[in-house]
Amino acid sequence: MKAWRFYGFNDLRLDEVPEPVRSPGHVLVEPLCVQPSVTEAQLAQGIPTLAFDRIKRRLETEAPVQLFGHEFCARVLETDRGSSRFRPGDRVAARAKLPCGKCPLCRSERSDLCRQGPVIGFDLPGCFSELAVLPEIALVKVDDRISDSEAACLQSLSDSVAAVETAGLRMGDAVVILGQGSMGLECLQIARLSGAGLIITVEVRDEACRISRELGADHVLNARSGDVLSAIRDLTGGNGADVVFECAGGSPKQGLAGHQTLLQALEAARSGGKIVGVSWFGGPVQLNVDFLRERSLRYLFPDISTRAHLEHTVRLAATGRVRLKAAITHVLSGIESVPQAFEITANKALHQAINPAQVLMRP
Repeated sequence: MKAWRFYGFNDLRLDEVPEPVRSPGHVLVEPLCVQPSVTEAQLAQGIPTLAFDRIKRRLETEAPVQLFGHEFCARVLETDRGSSRFRPGDRVAARAKLPCGKCPLCRSERSDLCRQGPVIGFDLPGCFSELAVLPEIALVKVDDRISDSEAACLQSLSDSVAAVETAGLRMGDAVVILGQGSMGLECLQIARLSGAGLIITVEVRDEACRISRELGADHVLNARSGDVLSAIRDLTGGNGADVVFECAGGSPKQGLAGHQTLLQALEAARSGGKIVGVSWFGGPVQLNVDFLRERSLRYLFPDISTRAHLEHTVRLAATGRVRLKAAITHVLSGIESVPQAFEITANKALHQAINPAQVLMRP
């Protein structure tokens, strides 16, 4: 079969490789639509972010190696006969992070908290290939009302569900969301469903501001055209937000905000408020902890998304309570288009992309 393999950073090649062999507890699938995550697009270029050391080590010791491709929709071809939750023809999406099954958390029936298991696309081959073998424990069935393109967004959406759940929103809370990429737009919609009373979003790109309005933000602030912090205080009666989601930070090399939006998030929250850190910064960030202490701020990080979160995202998307199509701006055709999808995702502002670029794997 054909599969994309990395020989090093910035060195991705389409190779002929042996078809994968399915083992018990696994499912053979045909990828239908796959998108590189923003994290994967950074790692492909050697930009430090989540799992950088792990990917660097694999490239140094195992290259060429199949990497990435954990955000996908795939069709089931073969399963364990008689014991599988799936049948050939089912469409599936996946939870990326898997439990190890051996640690104290897993043995105490808290495997959803395990961080020691493999990650699809990072430790296990993902779906940038004509066929893939995936652990059944990672998969959920995709509702027929969800398109292949929308289904490829479900893994990201499940992380956004976990982020909003971590915030513990109360009815009527004032919410600020810094960054209106795919996860920022998802957090916007889920926060509304979770009882937020006022939602203020902040972006620097006109196209993202427009979609944010379409998806229900009460106020959309373009950070290039005014004092965002002053506007947030005015809109919240001088208090600041009850909860701030920081979704804009990351490598400036890819048009992200560095860690400046985290500093803004601390200022945008009311005393006793919460900041939920959704972004990955790729390195240490210096913070004035006394400022957080003096204002009783809570800096939280999203819980790991579980299969239950992913199953919930299927219901949200299938019923139209969360709209994914508006953010899908670039859909390419054919497995040969994967490098272009990485390039667009790595430079979303240049291409006026919101969601990562997607690849329909068969023309």
